[in-house]
Amino acid sequence: MIDYLIVGSGLAGISFSEIALQNNKSILVLDNNSQNSSKIAGGLYNPVILKRFTEVSQAKNHLPIMNDFFSNLEKKLNCKVNIEMPILRKFFSIEEQNNWFFASDKVNLAPFLSTNIISRKYAGIDSPFGYGEVLQTGYVDTALLLKKYKEYLIENNWFLEESFDYSLLQEGGNSIQYKEISARNIVFAEGFGMHANPYFKDLPLDGTKGELFIIKAAALDLDVIINTSVFILPLGNDLYKVGATYNWADKTDVPTEEGKTELIEKIKEILNCDFEIVEHLAGVRPTVKDRRPLVGTHSKHNSIHILNGLGTRGVMLGPALAKALFENIEFQKPLDREIDIQRFYKK
Repeated sequence: MIDYLIVGSGLAGISFSEIALQNNKSILVLDNNSQNSSKIAGGLYNPVILKRFTEVSQAKNHLPIMNDFFSNLEKKLNCKVNIEMPILRKFFSIEEQNNWFFASDKVNLAPFLSTNIISRKYAGIDSPFGYGEVLQTGYVDTALLLKKYKEYLIENNWFLEESFDYSLLQEGGNSIQYKEISARNIVFAEGFGMHANPYFKDLPLDGTKGELFIIKAAALDLDVIINTSVFILPLGNDLYKVGATYNWADKTDVPTEEGKTELIEKIKEILNCDFEIVEHLAGVRPTVKDRRPLVGTHSKHNSIHILNGLGTRGVMLGPALAKALFENIEFQKPLDREIDIQRFYKK
């Protein structure tokens, strides 16, 4: 019997897998490669919601856990996935500068917002009012991370590439049986695929489609991430990842003309140089109506658990939430009410 059967190998699934392995637990990961939001994600981590100048919930606690997690993974996988890089918020007016300084005076935001206006000129961008710098930021190369981690799981015979058949799951109080697999616990980390899961489909996972580009812009010269109505993230070799759109109605992962038009318009608001679209990507983020993750144990089945709803902040939330779920299962350490799925069952 293994300790954990984990369904899904996106950011949530590999976060939980790795936390379990770090604690000497046996695992098997099952995935059918149907969800791609983690693969195409921007992968940015940023402790501040810049639209409203508020701290991302628990950012001070989540960032150290995230940094340790990816540092350990980089050594294990022998590749660099966590790229620390400043995020600069372009100012469009003196009023925006003033709002920034007001926000940087707040006790909870002071560690994350520099009080120096960045006046450096970047080729390809007009910025007469300069930029504000967000601290403790960067991005995770999610495509490389997921590829390398899957290879690692396969090497150790801890991975099955197949669709999960819910009708074959048998729950017996302190363990589960799935086909020939016996496990103490099963953790569903399926992203938007949760809608097909009979154990958790009653939870309010909404799903928000995001589209982004990889563009080539030879005249653009960036070594930072620019954030305005979209982000522009340098990948090297004159390539940049640009995104993202938010569509709450369309639940497919097919790129659209509407998304393309919206992104082009927003890029032209920021860049004053030519660019070409190299790739157009789309995926459905697992978002929740109350903007909080879905973490915890099924109300009637003690061995069936969920880790989902990481939304747009998967790289920052994944390791901390996986750790919280693991400690809840193994040591009965209570989950924060704002992430615990019991907040819905009790209603």
